Amino acid sequence: MISTTAELRELACRVRESEWVALDTEADSLHAYPEKLCLLQVGVPSSEYLVDPLSDLHLEPLWEAMDQHSIIFHAADYDLRLLFRGHHFKPARIFDTMLAARLAGEARFGLNDALNTHLGITLEKGSQKANWGKRPLTPAMVDYALNDVRHLFPLQQSLLGRLESLGRLDWHQQICERLIRDCCQPERIDDDAIWRTKGHDKLDALGLAVLRELWHWREKDALRTGRPPFFILKHEQLAELSAAASETRTTRGLNLPHFLTSKRRSGLLDAIQQGLEVPENRLPRPIRVHSRRMTRAELDVSDRLAQIRDTHARELGIDPTLIASKATLYALGRNDPDAWEGLMSWQRNLLEKPLTSSRPAPTRAPAVPPSSVPEADDEERQLPLCGLD
Repeated sequence: MISTTAELRELACRVRESEWVALDTEADSLHAYPEKLCLLQVGVPSSEYLVDPLSDLHLEPLWEAMDQHSIIFHAADYDLRLLFRGHHFKPARIFDTMLAARLAGEARFGLNDALNTHLGITLEKGSQKANWGKRPLTPAMVDYALNDVRHLFPLQQSLLGRLESLGRLDWHQQICERLIRDCCQPERIDDDAIWRTKGHDKLDALGLAVLRELWHWREKDALRTGRPPFFILKHEQLAELSAAASETRTTRGLNLPHFLTSKRRSGLLDAIQQGLEVPENRLPRPIRVHSRRMTRAELDVSDRLAQIRDTHARELGIDPTLIASKATLYALGRNDPDAWEGLMSWQRNLLEKPLTSSRPAPTRAPAVPPSSVPEADDEERQLPLCGLD
């Protein structure tokens, strides 16, 4: 376990000189709030290391050493978001073995599945839901963590050969570049949406005011105690209390959870009262999702693109959603701005490629004149995903 500055510097030198680097993380989102990075697993030729971020290490030497490498991950999405959010680390290049397995046409692409298929290895996964914030780690946890990077290089080499033989290595590189771009950017928070948890759409304006106060009370309590918010009150309970308070317009007689401590009970009631006292001109307003029905012509384009997508996916032996999701097909059918440009070049080439045994590929749908689409007012806007289940 790397837990001192001297050990970390030595590891950074080893990483800098290595031909390849594999990386994985373990975090705690079940026992801590906010979520924290608890462990880094680093693989280099002939060695694996555990780095302890909880030992007050400054990890910058390690990040700088990794800048020179294409880092091997399995299912990099979560790791990239965690490392960028907490440490502002953005790798220059990655090789994601899970994405490689999917592009190779493998129906099962978890780490154990990929290792079994390519290397004949089966890992013990008993520590998957362990509390990684506890120290010391048990021998089983240490072995589990090291195994997550121990076999990534030979797995990468096997998948690399497979993608090269299929002519899909460039596809994989494009996906990995897109993954880095999407995961390593500052989080955008909509203050008017983050508190709109499950059930908000069934509340009136006063109920929304109560819900907003309750959400902020719960968030502060979660940060104070270091416990995830759902351990304090579930989303459904926030909505139920908000609805009841809006109906009775009082804090009296509310069915409060019996497990609340006296301090939390008092804080919850204060939050409800603050919500009930919000002036009418400052009440939050329901957000109506504005949409329009697709025209028959737009649906025809989407259906035709789906046919092309599915045919190519069958020929290639891959999941059709790797080429385009259903939502993307609808966006293309509507000729939404930047819909085609949002595709990677290999995806775009497939969707524009004529089928050998079918009618010609569709042309892009003509742009819909702005005047033909009703404009949304200030309230009728798409609710961001932030804060939703």
